[in-house]
Amino acid sequence: MFPLTEGSKHVARLLFSSGTCPRCIFRLCGVDLHAPYKRPSKELFNDLQKFLETEKDELILEGPNPPLKKIRLQEDGMDNLNGNGEEGTSATEDENIVSEPSDLSVCNVCLGILQEFCEKEFIAKVCQKVETSGFEFTSMVLSVSFPPQLSVREHAAWLLVKQEMGKQGLTPGRNDVVQLKEAYKWITHPLFSEELGVPTDGKSLFEVSVVFAHPETVEDCHFLGEVCPDCFKPAKNKQSVFTRMAVLKALNKIKEEDFLKQFPCPPKSPKTVSTVLEIECTHGAVFVAGRYNKYSRNLPQTPWIIDGERKMESSVEELISDHLLAAFKAESFNFSSSGREDVDVRTLGNGRPFAVELLNPHRVHFTSQEVKELQQKINKSSDKIQVRDLQLVTREALGYMKEGEEEKTKTYSALVWTSRAIQRKDIGFLDDLKDLKIDQKTPLRVLHRRPLAVRTRAIHSMETHYLDEHHFRLYLKTQAGTYPFACASQRPNQNGVLVVNAARERGLWMLTGHLLWMTSTHT
Repeated sequence: MFPLTEGSKHVARLLFSSGTCPRCIFRLCGVDLHAPYKRPSKELFNDLQKFLETEKDELILEGPNPPLKKIRLQEDGMDNLNGNGEEGTSATEDENIVSEPSDLSVCNVCLGILQEFCEKEFIAKVCQKVETSGFEFTSMVLSVSFPPQLSVREHAAWLLVKQEMGKQGLTPGRNDVVQLKEAYKWITHPLFSEELGVPTDGKSLFEVSVVFAHPETVEDCHFLGEVCPDCFKPAKNKQSVFTRMAVLKALNKIKEEDFLKQFPCPPKSPKTVSTVLEIECTHGAVFVAGRYNKYSRNLPQTPWIIDGERKMESSVEELISDHLLAAFKAESFNFSSSGREDVDVRTLGNGRPFAVELLNPHRVHFTSQEVKELQQKINKSSDKIQVRDLQLVTREALGYMKEGEEEKTKTYSALVWTSRAIQRKDIGFLDDLKDLKIDQKTPLRVLHRRPLAVRTRAIHSMETHYLDEHHFRLYLKTQAGTYPFACASQRPNQNGVLVVNAARERGLWMLTGHLLWMTSTHT
C-alpha cells in the first residue's frame, strides 16, 4: 500500500514536479512508517510516478512516444510562488505545465543524500572503511553530519506544504515533518547491521561518523546572516559561523514573509549531488583502575616538567600508563588518582587508588586472565612501583574515587633528627594533640599547577617513638591533602634533608630538626 493519501496528492505532485525526491516527499507529508523509506530509490520513483498519474486529465502526453512527461497543475485558482517566494498572478495553462524530474536529477531538498547515499553500494564502501580501521567492537552507532543549508531548503519546502495544505483547511505542524537524520537512519541502520553483523545501538561506544558537504549550495544560508545577525557568532573551533544549530536558530526567528522574500520556494534543483567529506571511526574512552604502591624516593606521580625542563627521568603515571596505552592500542590517555604524594615520599599499605582513561582505544575486550597478565607485566617492568586490583571500570566509578578524596585519611611516618639533645618527655606533648586544624598555604613547589590559596586541613592524631637523643619517629594521621610539616613548602638543602618546625600549643615549645625520611600510607 502506497504511504501517501489522496489528500496529500496535490502537495506531493507539486513537490515532485519541482525536483523533490520520493523520500523527501514522504518526510514533508509526515509519513513516519519506516518500511516505505527502506525501498530502493528506483522503485519509489516509479511507484510515486504511478500514484500521481491516477487522476484523469492530469497528464499531457506530447506525441505518441514523448521523451518527456509533463504534469499540468490543477486549475482551481491555486496561487503560485514566484522565484523570490512572493505570491504571483494566475498562470496561463502553458505556465501551469511543469516538467517532471528525471529519476537521475538531484533532489532539491536533501541534495541527493536520500538518493545516492542510502543504497547498498554506498553502505558497503563505508563498511569496508570500518573493517580496515582495526577497531574492536560488538555494536556500533552511526553519526551523520549534514550541510547546514539543508535546513534552509527543508524550511522552504515546508512553507510550500503548509500553504497548499492550508488551502484544503488543514493545519500541519512543523513537528510532523520527519527529520532527514531520522529517515536516513531508518534506511541505513538495517543495512549496516546486515553488512557488519553487529547491531546499531545508540549507546554503543564505537561510532562511525559520515560527514556530508555540498559546495554548490554553500551560500544558501548566507542571507540569514543579514536578517538574523545575532544568531551567528564566531567560534574558535568552527570554520564558518553558519553551523547547523545557528541556522536552525535563525530559521526559528525569521518571519515567514521575510524568508520568502529571500529564498525561492520551492528551492531550486542543484546540478550536483552531495559529497562525502570524511568517514571516521572512533571508540569512546575505556577506563582501567587499580591501586599502586610507590617504593622509590626519586619518583614523582606525574611527569615533573617545569618551564619545559624535565626534572625526573620517569613517573608513576608513565610506568603504568605506557603499558596500558600499548595493550589497548589507544591514541592517548589521562591519568588520575585519589590524591598524590611528594616525589620523595613512598606510598605503602593498600596503595593509592588510580584510574587511567584510554582515549580512542582500538582494542577493548580483555579477559580477566589477560588483565591479570597485564598487571604482572607492569609490575615486572620496574622495581619502583607495583599495581594491584587492576580492572576495567565504568566512567561512573571514577566519580566514586574522586567523591571521597577529601574525606580520606593518610598515615605518615617520618624519621626526624633534632639539632639539640632531647629526652622522651620533650616530645610527649605531640601524642596528646588531636584533630588539630591548620591553615595551609599552597606550597611553592606546586604553584605551577595549583592556585595560591589558604586551605583548612586537619591533623587527626600524632604518635611519637623516641629513638635516641637526636632521633625520633613521628607517625601522623591526617586529612587528605595535608602537608603535615611546615617544611613542605621548602626545598631540600644541599645534604638532601629538610628543616622541620613543630610548634607546641600556644607556642610554648619549639622543636627544630631535620626530616630524614617520610613514608605515606593511603587508607
